[in-house]
Parts: sequence; structure tokens; C-alpha cells
Amino acid sequence: MSDIAKRFPRNPLLKPSDLKPSTEGLEIACLLNPGVFKFNDKTWMIIRVAERPTQDATTISFPIFSKDGAIELITISKSDPDLDATDARVINYKGADYLTTLSHLRLVCSDDGVNFYEPEDYPLLTGIGRLETFGIEDCRVTQIDDTYYLTFTSVSDNGVGVGLRTTKDWKHFDIHGMILPPHNKDCALFEEKINGKYYMLHRPSSVDIGGNYIWLCSSPDGIHWGNHQCLVKTTKGNWDSARVGGGAAPVKTNKGWLAIYHGANEKHQYCLGAFLLDPEDPSKVLAKTVDPIMMPLADYEQTGFFGNVVFTNGHIIQPDGDTVTIYYGASDEVVCAADFSINQILNQLSYTHV
Repeated sequence: MSDIAKRFPRNPLLKPSDLKPSTEGLEIACLLNPGVFKFNDKTWMIIRVAERPTQDATTISFPIFSKDGAIELITISKSDPDLDATDARVINYKGADYLTTLSHLRLVCSDDGVNFYEPEDYPLLTGIGRLETFGIEDCRVTQIDDTYYLTFTSVSDNGVGVGLRTTKDWKHFDIHGMILPPHNKDCALFEEKINGKYYMLHRPSSVDIGGNYIWLCSSPDGIHWGNHQCLVKTTKGNWDSARVGGGAAPVKTNKGWLAIYHGANEKHQYCLGAFLLDPEDPSKVLAKTVDPIMMPLADYEQTGFFGNVVFTNGHIIQPDGDTVTIYYGASDEVVCAADFSINQILNQLSYTHV
């Protein structure tokens, strides 16, 4: 396996203690998987901030949004026979699943792409309504003309679907609701129309027939989606054998649309790979990496809230046109960055494994 990432020496760029909790009585457990974009000549990240009450030795306590948008705390004794808390991310209680943390989206910005801070007068984004009572997560950002499209995971006891909000100034948002119903996530819009249509990667999930694969859909208006087609499947016995999902918007290159994606194996180790789509017909997969381009090798990628994870939702193409800076979540706890060469990624692609 190969790892061609040039990790930033300053990694992790952000850790939970660098930000303040949104609500008194909660603590930030993790910073995860930022969407990334340029705005007002700065580099911005919209980070998933996962919060929970301070835990004690005898109980598990976690927050949810009530139907009216208020935060409600639920506390369960660890000795309760109806509790299954073997997973750090999800617990099951009396047959129902709950998240151990409640996530919202927080904006930070930087003049140099390395040192990030929270700007004044910009809102944090929280779950709204019945379909987001367990929070919103893992936002991807795509700019088309003067509009930014935010696709994110909406979580509730009804399941996990894809929500959409749009903005022009990052202070006022149009809410478009859930555009892809459960179970779906890992959704990223292409950064331009192709033959007059919007295109989007997404990841429906199946626990019986099929699997967790990357799909493509199209839209006449960016709101209503159809023509769903399966693009990339898991690879038996390989690093992406258990699930795959798209990262940020694919990058337009002279060879086609280059998409960075994450894959995980049965041991829940998350790595990054890439695939290439036809420039005029993105339903055609031209090539794919056999080995990952990035693996969890650094200490901060192997140990944390949920270890052995590198996971990206966002990147910036640098002025040289070849360097792509990928911002990523490591071990479901801290935010990091690494540089890649687009040409080097293209050279890693195999045209015989698609």
C-alpha cells in the first residue's frame, strides 16, 4: 500500500479544546470532517462539532434536540440491562438507537490555511425540525456561481438522510429540507453543471442486499434529484471492503472528474482513495486506485475518539493548479490537513480495475 499524503507539520490544526461548547453543561468530545471553501479571500471550514454532557462512572448521558429545537438530556444507568454501549458512537437502549453525541456545524476561517479561528457574527448551524433531532453532520460545500450549497447528514430516530441549505453570505440561509431520504449520506455536488444538469455523489446504504456504495444522481434545478446510478462498489478483501463514500466535490482535470473517496474495511480502518469519471458523462467510471492514497499512519490518526480513521469532506485547489490541500478528520476527534499532487493521484489510478 502507498501513502502519498504530505501531512502538515502543525497537525492537528484544531482539537476539541480549541473551541468553546455551544451550550452550558456540554463539552466538546470531537471535531470531525470539515467542509472547506473560499470566501472573502480566506480559507473556511465548516466543522462538525460533537458535544455531550460530562460523563461519570455510573451513567451514560447524551443530548438530543427536542421537536421545538431545545436541547434535551437523556441519562441511562450503565447497569441497565436494556443498554448496549459497546460502540463509542452509537448506543442502543430498549431496541432504539441513539448517538452518544449531538453534532452541529461551526464556521472557522484562516488567512493562511493553517491557523484557524472563529469569526464574529457568523452563526453556528444546528438541527431543525423532526428529521434533525439527533443533529446534523459532515457538511460538504460546493460553490456554483454566487451560491454555496451545503449538503449534510440529517440524523433522527427516523434514520439518516441528506439535508440541503444554501447561502450567499454565510449569515442567511435558505433551508430546503431533506433532499434524499434515509438511509443516505456522504453527499457532494459537482462544482458546475454538465450538459445543463446538476450532478451529485451520494451513498445510500443497505444491510441486506447490496452494500454501502457510491452513487450518482442528477437534477434540473439542484433541489430535485433523480436518475440514480451506482458508480463505485466495495472491493472484497481490500482496504475498502466494508463501505465506501464520496468526499468533497470532484475536481475537474484534463483527464476527467477526479473524486477523492473514503473506504473502510471490516476492522473499521478508514483510508482515502480516488476514482476518475468521464468529463462529459460522469456516470462512466474511467479509473480507480487499487491501493489507498492515504492511510491512518500518524499517532493522531490512529488514536482518538474512534481510532484508525482519516476522513475528508473538503479540499482547496492551490494556485499552482496541481496541489490539492485536503482537510480531514482524524480518529473522529481532531481536524488536520495534508497536501497531495493531483498529477501524482492521477498516476496512481488503474484503468483495468473498474
